[in-house]
Amino acid sequence: MSETFTLVITGAPYSSQAPQTALGFAKAAVDAGHQIDRVFLYGDGVHLASALCAPPSDETYWPDEWSRFLTQHKIPGVACIASALRRGLVNETEQKRYELPSANLRAPFEIAGLGEWVEGRIKSTRTLYFHAGD
Repeated sequence: MSETFTLVITGAPYSSQAPQTALGFAKAAVDAGHQIDRVFLYGDGVHLASALCAPPSDETYWPDEWSRFLTQHKIPGVACIASALRRGLVNETEQKRYELPSANLRAPFEIAGLGEWVEGRIKSTRTLYFHAGD
């Protein structure tokens, strides 16, 4: 029986395993015939959608890995607007609204409110959370 998942990532790449673990799960789920309805980034998880991340060349580039996966499987990636703004992540609309020098949201991610999280919870058979862990 196929399931539909909404994934919520609250841990930042390079300071937690949350994005890596979530991507491993997402790939395995898709390979097993399940569907990912959306990936919702909250708290420090929004750093995964930054176009300004530049890890050393010998490390996995997690934002790029996630962007490719989402694009390949046509899965929406959503960064919580409140979390994003607090952490300096903006799209072109927010850049203009706050008169900032540039936007730094990585495609295919978009910025939206908690309504996206609520909709994902309603539409999906399961919602899984990937936290930073302390």
